[in-house]
Amino acid sequence: MPKPAKRTNRPAAADSTNDHVFAQRIDWNLFKLFVEIIRSGGIGAAARKLNRQQPSISAALKRLEDQIGTRLCTRSATGIEPTAAGTALLKICEQMALAARDIPHEVAKVAGVVEGAIRLHMISNLVSPAFERALVGFNAAYPGIEIKFDIAPHSAVIRAVSKGEAEIGLAGDTAPAAGLTYRPLMRETQQLYCGPRHPHFGSPPGHPGDFSGDRFILTGEDETEQLRQFRRRFGLGRRVGGYAENLHEVRRLIELGLGIGFLPTVVAEAAGKSLWPLLPPEILPSYHVYVITRAESDCSTPTLLLVEAIQAELDKLES
Repeated sequence: MPKPAKRTNRPAAADSTNDHVFAQRIDWNLFKLFVEIIRSGGIGAAARKLNRQQPSISAALKRLEDQIGTRLCTRSATGIEPTAAGTALLKICEQMALAARDIPHEVAKVAGVVEGAIRLHMISNLVSPAFERALVGFNAAYPGIEIKFDIAPHSAVIRAVSKGEAEIGLAGDTAPAAGLTYRPLMRETQQLYCGPRHPHFGSPPGHPGDFSGDRFILTGEDETEQLRQFRRRFGLGRRVGGYAENLHEVRRLIELGLGIGFLPTVVAEAAGKSLWPLLPPEILPSYHVYVITRAESDCSTPTLLLVEAIQAELDKLES
């Protein structure tokens, strides 16, 4: 009489053969549907979003649970909630979605056939060595990609990216807009300057309030919120001596003596001794300049590649 087969505590689902069969037979669309059910908060909501009948969504969820061998969701008063197994599956599905999104980008890179155009909007007179190195390396690696530059004030840059008029924006923003991704590029510091004709040229730094009566060069939309708040707190800009959106023009008007005004310190350094700082370094307003894009799923392959190149240069600075 043959001996009975030994029992094992190893679950069938863990068997490599069963794993292989599962991968072959599973309908991968069920994973996408499962994610939509969880994100929508219920089967009915998912059916409306996908424009499908509710019974077909319920049947698809049941089919997925049968193939996996465990319950993935429970119904509650507020809708549908994932079980512990469902939460684990949701995480795996999100990883699968990220991998699927990267397929065209990775294939294009390996094939060496990346072409296209990137509309890049940025603030004027931006000085970022990391960004400049990224541009040089990117141009050498992907000669088939054209980058179209446009110079605009901070708020205009953000609007352009938000509306899809630009793929990448370089600007400061104190109130990040929904649907946009912000990656810190650098920190920009502003100083108050005067030209050679100003009576304080060559004098030690003073208090901001000392200059509230001076004629001032305003920059309009190119002024960040941090700078605007600083200026108004000390009464700077009550007397307008000039107005310019471009920082190059602001610098020229200050040098000519039409008024005092704020400039990024890196911009003023390029002017040499023709500009004189009026405030002590420890009180200067500063802010982050970001690399701004739409959600990664909305970005083209050229856009993602340029963002990766910029981030790689920034990572080198931290290593």
